[in-house]
Amino acid sequence: MVGPEQGRSEARARAGAARSQERATAGSAEQAGDQPRRALVTGATGYVGGTLVGELLRRGWAVRTLSRSRGKAESMPWAEAIVAQGQRAGAGEVEVCEGDASEFDDVAAAMEGTSAAWYLLHSMGSAADLMAEETAMARTFARAAETAGIDRIVYLAGLHPDDEELSEHLASRTAVGRILLDCAVPTAVLQAGVVLGDGSASFTMLRSLSERLPGAIGPRWIRNRITPIAVRDAMFYLASAAELPAEVNRAFDIGGPDTLEYAQMMQEYAKAVGLLPRLVLTAPVTTPGLAAHWIGLITPVRSGMARHLIGSLLNTTVVKERDLEGLVGTPPGGNLTFREAVRAAVEDLDTRRWSRVLGVSAAAAGTTAGLSGLLAAAVRRSAGIRTPIAGTGRLGGGAVRAVADAGSAGVAALVVADSLEEGDSRGARGAAAAFAAAGLGRIIGRAAAAAGSPAVRTAGIGLSAVCDAVLGRRAYASAPERAAVAAGATALSIAEEGWGGTAPR
Repeated sequence: MVGPEQGRSEARARAGAARSQERATAGSAEQAGDQPRRALVTGATGYVGGTLVGELLRRGWAVRTLSRSRGKAESMPWAEAIVAQGQRAGAGEVEVCEGDASEFDDVAAAMEGTSAAWYLLHSMGSAADLMAEETAMARTFARAAETAGIDRIVYLAGLHPDDEELSEHLASRTAVGRILLDCAVPTAVLQAGVVLGDGSASFTMLRSLSERLPGAIGPRWIRNRITPIAVRDAMFYLASAAELPAEVNRAFDIGGPDTLEYAQMMQEYAKAVGLLPRLVLTAPVTTPGLAAHWIGLITPVRSGMARHLIGSLLNTTVVKERDLEGLVGTPPGGNLTFREAVRAAVEDLDTRRWSRVLGVSAAAAGTTAGLSGLLAAAVRRSAGIRTPIAGTGRLGGGAVRAVADAGSAGVAALVVADSLEEGDSRGARGAAAAFAAAGLGRIIGRAAAAAGSPAVRTAGIGLSAVCDAVLGRRAYASAPERAAVAAGATALSIAEEGWGGTAPR
């Protein structure tokens, strides 16, 4: 009897013979360099896929991408290399094939005439359907590759332990790798940890937590060990994997020279960019869901994406072998260290922006508190009210006001900083204006609350709430968690204004 593995090997041998015949027919033209190597890259509008397209273009490949939207592909850094619709790409050029990676006909059409295909798709569905969705797409891709008779599949998976129960995220990526390895096309599954590069969601999360928090109390998984890799090095290995001999069909670990805990990565990031030391402690109990919401509040990474990123951190993810380096070599100068990778990633970034934005927001909040106190005192004197100013009543007065103002200032700083990071100066100005309106509303509202008239007080509180709602709307567009904090600050402010109260003359 022929076993499954022998059957797959024979299928690969037959496919290889067919491809050899095709290459013989193409003959001298390809040997002369007239016919460039053709690649299919899925996930090309994502960070890893988009960066890989640039690497393949530099290596002289003719690249085809499978994208739902041609418009999104035309917004990528390599947009100038895209040829007109219906035109065939030459060396150093890109042709965009519009289609759905879950549809066999679309994938098969995109794969026609290519020699290698990179599978860089990861579903962002819910945990309940993640495994089913990702494995279904992988089977579609594998079947299309077999039909097209391509030479090589390259897939980027995640590092994972062999002796631990995997998170849903890692288990799904591992299952996809098995499906591709089991098909008739030789496959290289490259397993990586956190990719360090400007634009990587994992790096954005790490960078934002490190820059925006002077210290942190995190869940137990921040003590898990990780072998990160510079995006430059990841691209080298992904592109070079296409050169592997046809008999190579296996998974490879790739990573930089350093292995660190996630907490150490935060601390080392701070050192690499010259920030003050960060204290990171471990909390006894913190669920991934709660951690995702915290990340959604503090960083530009939405909580839904954060859940998937956390899923890749719930296990130890370290390099166990470096066999691929022996087959394709290493990048010029060798793999970058963690600090070298960080410095390369932030070369064009402003690592001090957050501290400046927060400082301005805090100063504005202090001004709001000072002016509202002075104006409220003036109103009381004018009205002949001799009791303390509003805000010293049943809710703790000044402390409540300080918490409310700090909450609004923090939310405004987060929204403004994220807008500036995205190059959206208009959005940053809008958020700053909303914060200013909220501050003005509170100044007027607190002054009105100091007056003896219930009608004036009610009108002032209403104006304050309306102005706060403007900031809340901006906050919600940024992240629901920020809107929740803004709403809490508004509730405290209104309660303080309403309950601070006035006493008889």
